[in-house]
Amino acid sequence: MKEDNVVADKSKKFALRIIKLYYYLCNEKKEYILSKQLLRSGTSIGANVKESVRAQSKADFYSKLNIALKESSETEYWLELLHESNIIDEVAFNSIYSDCQELIRILVSITKNQRSSLD
Repeated sequence: MKEDNVVADKSKKFALRIIKLYYYLCNEKKEYILSKQLLRSGTSIGANVKESVRAQSKADFYSKLNIALKESSETEYWLELLHESNIIDEVAFNSIYSDCQELIRILVSITKNQRSSLD
């Protein structure tokens, strides 16, 4: 995977949005528990994608991207909880949730492709 790639760019931009949402949740909503979980999983996506750039093997590359996919799914869950508990409103939720789902779609596509090349 090249260093200048779509998934790396999107996951980093997503992480920055997650950080801003985290500060909003802490400062404005006084929500610390779910927001911390969201921060961890939401920033981990990009960290694992970044690690995959320097993977030592195809298996390592697949593993890092698979972890990023799992973190994306976890982030999706925390966003749903924040929305369904009325901590974040519909507009904020829809915007960041659609970005999360886009990352999931990209990572599913890449990991499916990589998995078939490992078999």
